Amino acid sequence: MPHSSADAPNGILLVDKPQGLTSHDVVARTRKKADTRRVGHAGTLDPMATGLLILGLGSSTRLLTYIVGLDKEYVATIRLGTSTTTDDAEGESLGTAPAAQVQRVTASAISEGVATLTGEIEQVPSSVSAIKVDGHRAYALVRAGHDVQLKARAVTVSEFDILSVIPTTDAEGNAVIDVEVRVVCSSGTYIRALARDLGFKLGVGGHLTALRRTRIGGFHVTDALDIYDVAEPPVLIGPADVARRVFASIDLSLEQAVDLSHGKKIELEGQPESKEPVAAIGPEDRLVGLIAVKAGFSRVLLNFPPYDPIAAGDEVDLTETTTS
Repeated sequence: MPHSSADAPNGILLVDKPQGLTSHDVVARTRKKADTRRVGHAGTLDPMATGLLILGLGSSTRLLTYIVGLDKEYVATIRLGTSTTTDDAEGESLGTAPAAQVQRVTASAISEGVATLTGEIEQVPSSVSAIKVDGHRAYALVRAGHDVQLKARAVTVSEFDILSVIPTTDAEGNAVIDVEVRVVCSSGTYIRALARDLGFKLGVGGHLTALRRTRIGGFHVTDALDIYDVAEPPVLIGPADVARRVFASIDLSLEQAVDLSHGKKIELEGQPESKEPVAAIGPEDRLVGLIAVKAGFSRVLLNFPPYDPIAAGDEVDLTETTTS
């Protein structure tokens, strides 16, 4: 029997997604272990990718909207010399550059290409992304045979470090260059597109052969569990602990917590005005809600009552603003 709303699991679970599983597969396994339908994730990872997947359970799924917008860190391998239909190793080859052309690509040229893809840039997402076009996922339209042209969007690549440059050959004996990189970027940045664009700038084509997400905001993959090691029921990070990692926070008295949970404005003398949400934490370390502060008073943005008022429902889907 699924949990009642009073005792349903509520919190955040950090999972180190293995290669080969979809993000939905991880959600489905977690639903079974937690015995609840109310599970969502903050930022999809392709089956080929590994690394940090943040799951929200119970009313903590409401926090996923804020977590998905945090900056992200990846370690990836870009293969220069071959382009694919999906900009990664799962797609079909679009062609391989001549060996002599690949061999003329120098480490300094790669560094210059990376530099042009660092900072605030305009990026055209991969056509097989989860972005919606006329109500349909782009990848679904591509699989159905449609020609999908996505618009460029502004993203920020704050760090794009080259870790190694290794000239090698692929399985067919073609000359290629494997470039291992570390990328820190804004939400909505496609690492596959960086691989594609670097290969284009160098005139030899490029695609992604490995991708691992190591961090989302203040959450690190080193703190994540293998999905097969998740307990039944899972041990979760509590909503208040999660909120403190994502937002500035203030502690409330019992009276303030009760008033705020009923949507009332409360006086917060000495509290500076906030442009970003502030987590309001009540007694017994309970996340009461997210608020804005103006002129010394609160304004409720989102409340978290003692019991989840939302009946068990479908998976929370935030993939439109995620990266891969």
